[in-house]
Amino acid sequence: MLCSAHGLLGFGFGKFVRIGYAGGEMRILVVEDDSKIASFISKGLKQAGYSVDHCGNGEDALVYAETTPYDAAVVDVMLPKLDGLSFIQRLRSQKIRTPVIILSAKGSVDDRIKGLQAGGDDYLVKPFAFSELTARLHALIRRATQIAEPTRLTVGDLAMDLLTRSVTRGGESVELQTREFALLEYLMRHAGRTVTKTMILEHIFDYSFDPQTNVIDVLVHRLRAKIDPDKTRLQTIRGVGYVLRAA
Repeated sequence: MLCSAHGLLGFGFGKFVRIGYAGGEMRILVVEDDSKIASFISKGLKQAGYSVDHCGNGEDALVYAETTPYDAAVVDVMLPKLDGLSFIQRLRSQKIRTPVIILSAKGSVDDRIKGLQAGGDDYLVKPFAFSELTARLHALIRRATQIAEPTRLTVGDLAMDLLTRSVTRGGESVELQTREFALLEYLMRHAGRTVTKTMILEHIFDYSFDPQTNVIDVLVHRLRAKIDPDKTRLQTIRGVGYVLRAA
């Protein structure tokens, strides 16, 4: 069987916290026959906090999807044994409602319509930014679970109001620049989980950037000076990235 199940690897201090709503883990099925693309997606999703299973063909993926309650699936169109659209149609015929993002090199309106008519929930054209894939996955899962997007984030004595775009630490206002705010929001949404420099670069700058640059170190240094003067909240995981914890 050309499939593999991946447990979520831990980094840094103690147990790595799994992403999820109401304390549950988020499990994603990746169906992609190109080994490089599959590895890229699977590695990125695991770094983002998801648990990932990968299948290289539609037939084996169908077995996985029929026996495991996935929170979402990322499915390529051109697959051996059973193509992506047929795979989705088989899922829907069995009343399996797993949200599906279709991946395809074909981006015409007709191709998108075919994908959605087959039962896909979203359609992403290759090549794509990984940050866009994770954002779309998050949106699909949120809609499927009918969980409202929070308007306020809190980690310890740090509080962020997403509507007024204001931040307080211990009840006192903290003035942040645009990218400092974006970085803190990203860290707060992933509180307790290690985020890599590459993940931050993709999310904050939204374009290809040399991960060896010190731009993230400088941004983290500025943010830490404003929200963590005691150096107890924003911790550096050497060689991996950063983690925000309650003080």
